Amino acid sequence: MSAKYFPESELIINPDGSAFHIHVRPDQLCDKIILVGDPGRVDLVASYFDEKTFEVSSREFHTIGGTYKGKSIMCISHGIGTDNIDIVVNELDALANIDFNTRYEKPQHRSLTMVRVGTSGGLQPHVPIGTHVISEKSIGFDGVLNFYAGRNEVCDLDFEEAFCNSVNWNKLWARPYVIDNDRELIDRIGLDDMVRGVTISANGFYGPQGRELRIPLADAQLNEKIQHFKHDRFVITNYEMESSALAGLAALMGHRAMTVCMIIANRVAHHSNTDYKASIGELIVKVLDRI
Repeated sequence: MSAKYFPESELIINPDGSAFHIHVRPDQLCDKIILVGDPGRVDLVASYFDEKTFEVSSREFHTIGGTYKGKSIMCISHGIGTDNIDIVVNELDALANIDFNTRYEKPQHRSLTMVRVGTSGGLQPHVPIGTHVISEKSIGFDGVLNFYAGRNEVCDLDFEEAFCNSVNWNKLWARPYVIDNDRELIDRIGLDDMVRGVTISANGFYGPQGRELRIPLADAQLNEKIQHFKHDRFVITNYEMESSALAGLAALMGHRAMTVCMIIANRVAHHSNTDYKASIGELIVKVLDRI
């Protein structure tokens, strides 16, 4: 089979040879990657590096590469939402598996390890503020993975069906997809000091997560139904906005990915903590040590 060719309209390469949005060059790419939402948090992650080898920034995509305890590693910010994850993961994969000089797919596949460190809202009493939650499974409310071939082969279709039936899923919304995070990464990073659970990636912060301000919700009971949903041993532990597309695209592309979040709000107890930036450093160090 001949190698696939990618024209300029499909893979845009900047004049300096870097990927269009994230501005990282192929020679800068590391196999171990920490992803964070906030561009400012990249500096916090990199403050633990032993050495910094490069730094680039474009829009919400801020990247610093370096070394940590002998490991070559980079941290990149993706901003908010699965639409941004679609950009970041596709461009990271392109850097790894497409020759930017010839525009042909490389003959040997390169697999990346990507761990997202984020913040999240808890949906169960056993995940109070400050808990570190590993996403064993992610439920995508966003619909991003539905645009890719092979979606059904990597998703948990039984879980999807059970969830949609249980909450009486609105047919006007995107079809949810359920994707496993990488098992080996979960076991390596999610030790006894972390809770394992199921994470919903919402496609918005307010209405899609059941927050009602001036506009009434289409289903005011959705969060209550989510909190009481159970499938086999799984309950839904938390809301965030990126883990589903990260895990789903990684699975389709042959990479390893997972998400771990610090709970900064509990939607059941109606508590929140906006002063979390100092304490998230503990979670970052755990991930850096274990990745």
